[in-house]
Amino acid sequence: MRHGLVGLLLGAWALVLGSAASAVEVSYAVLRVDYPVLAPISRLERIPVDMGFAGAELANQDNQTTGRFLGHTYTLTTVSAAPDDAPAAIDALIEEGIQLIAVLARDEDFLALADRAGEEALIFNAGAGGSALRDDACRANVIHVTPSDAMRADAVAQFAMWKKWPRWFLVAGSNPADIELAEAYRRSARKFGAKIVEDRTFEDTGGSRRADTGHVLVQRQIPVFSQDAEDHDIVIAADASDVFAPYLPFHLWDPRPVLGAAGLRPVTMHPAHEAWGATQYQTRFEDLTGRRVREEDYDTWLALRVVSEAVTRTGVSDVPALRDYILSDDFELAAFKGVPVTVRPWNGQLRQPILLYDGRITASVSPQDGFLHQVSPLDTLGIDRPETACTAFAN
Repeated sequence: MRHGLVGLLLGAWALVLGSAASAVEVSYAVLRVDYPVLAPISRLERIPVDMGFAGAELANQDNQTTGRFLGHTYTLTTVSAAPDDAPAAIDALIEEGIQLIAVLARDEDFLALADRAGEEALIFNAGAGGSALRDDACRANVIHVTPSDAMRADAVAQFAMWKKWPRWFLVAGSNPADIELAEAYRRSARKFGAKIVEDRTFEDTGGSRRADTGHVLVQRQIPVFSQDAEDHDIVIAADASDVFAPYLPFHLWDPRPVLGAAGLRPVTMHPAHEAWGATQYQTRFEDLTGRRVREEDYDTWLALRVVSEAVTRTGVSDVPALRDYILSDDFELAAFKGVPVTVRPWNGQLRQPILLYDGRITASVSPQDGFLHQVSPLDTLGIDRPETACTAFAN
């Protein structure tokens, strides 16, 4: 039996031996909002039809394995909807009595769906990275599983400063999500003492990213765009829209490492990650789906594993009790990241290491050595308690 499942079974047996098992029924769901997208930049980037749902299915199998020994049963519902249909979709889930819902959606839609679900539901953010959702726009009925833009930017910044690359050339897209991501990198630069020596915007003109002559055009455009930049150590790409960043490596006027949306990228999970028992996770996922894992799959897997861990430890499926436990100091969960993940009680954000992925290997993991914190090194990533504007979680 593989290592990860052994841990689940041992934990379950410990609980069985310590107390009598009681029947608990848990219904949860994954709601994925499907947006119109550009053609993938290459055939390697095609979006699978089960994106996110596959991770949820693997989590449900894991949860059933533990629950079998405790008398706990888990029922998973998966729903995809266009943006205009998403409100009706979450209404239908709530009407069915499902109050534990992982949502894959963009920031604005996620916030609207969380509000629509109501305070009696517990919504798990498995896709929206906006820092405001964890700050002044936070909601008490939300647990953020996916990292914020601020956490990802801080992960990149820590590595850059550890490498002694303090001079940054920031290239940001022109779309709203790109602008917000760029601001996260500016904040990280201030936080860790980097200097943005040049800040340029790459305008999204709406042209196709994929054409037979695309590489020829890019080979001419990117060097001209990046010419005459102030002396810099690295290029930071803030391209949440995935329009231009993949073309930056090898096409810059000055040869420099690229970090951020291309080159060395901050991710929650990737197919090559093998450390801390992740090989068995990758193998089980590939056996289930016939494909490699994506971040969306890992984030939905983790969301439903958070639910199961809370149910296992409390022995109930009551939403207020589960929320209280998830936000407590007692909650922790193994997540193939080297340290247990926990939740920040002041804004509902899951603490977790960020993998820095170069397309083939995990090049590094943040937080980096030497970045210290009075509570947890993981709190060096993203918005910390003293600077938060979130008041929804205040007692």
